[in-house]
Amino acid sequence: MVERVIAACDGAAKGNPGPAGWAYVVADAAGAPQRWAAGALGHSTNNVGELTALQRLLASTDPAVPLEVRLDSTYTRDSVTKWLKGWKRNGWKTAAGKPVANQELIQAIDALLEGRDVAFVYVPAHQVDGDPLNAIADKAASDAARTQQDASGTAEDLPEPDPAAATKARATGSRSGARAGSGSGSAAGGSGAGAGGAAAKRSSSGGSRTLAARYPGTCPCSRPYAKGDKITKVGGSWGHPECVAAHA
Repeated sequence: MVERVIAACDGAAKGNPGPAGWAYVVADAAGAPQRWAAGALGHSTNNVGELTALQRLLASTDPAVPLEVRLDSTYTRDSVTKWLKGWKRNGWKTAAGKPVANQELIQAIDALLEGRDVAFVYVPAHQVDGDPLNAIADKAASDAARTQQDASGTAEDLPEPDPAAATKARATGSRSGARAGSGSGSAAGGSGAGAGGAAAKRSSSGGSRTLAARYPGTCPCSRPYAKGDKITKVGGSWGHPECVAAHA
C-alpha cells in the first residue's frame, strides 16, 4: 500500500490586491518536510496566490500517490470540494449568474485532481504552536510576495517563521483573552479607516483600544478580517491583533 504524502500550500498578497506570491511544502507520510517551492505573482490577490499554490503543488506531485493537502484558505478548499460541481453544471457561472472568479486557475486545478486521491484538510492560520507545514508555506509565500523572487529548496533550508514573533503573539492573545489566529484580539487603536479603507468602531470593552471592523478588510499579514472582527493598528494599517508583533 502506497503511503499518503502530506503537503501544505499557501498564498499571500501584501495589500490584496498587491505584491503577491504562492508557496507549498511537501512532506513525507510522517509529516517531515522534504522540499518546498515559492514564487512571485506580481500584483495580484490573496485568492489568486492561494489557488496558484494549490495548482503548483498538484502539478509537482505524483498523481498516483495519495495526497493530503493542508491549507488555511476556506475559499480554496470550498472552491474544489463544494462549489466546483455546481459551477461546472452552470457553465462556470455562480448561483447569481455571474462568471466564476479565477476560473482558469480553478479549471486547471480541476484537471489536476482528475482521478487522484486527494484529501483537503483545513488548518487555521497564524496559530501559536499551529500546523508546522502551514507555517512554513505561509512564510515562504509571504517572502515571495514581499521580495517578488522565486525560491525553492529542501529540508536543509526551510523557510522558518520567527519564533520570537510566535512567543509575542502568544502573550498578546493571552492578554486579550482571544484565541490566536481567530482574527480577534486586543491592542492598539485609532479612529477610523482600516486597511483598504475599511472603517472601524470601538468595541464595548471598557477602556480597551480594541476596535470592531465596520467593513471587511485585509491585515498586513495578507489575511482578511470580516466585518465585526476585532482589529488593531498593525504597522501603518489595521489588522489582526496577533499580527502586531510580527509587524513591529
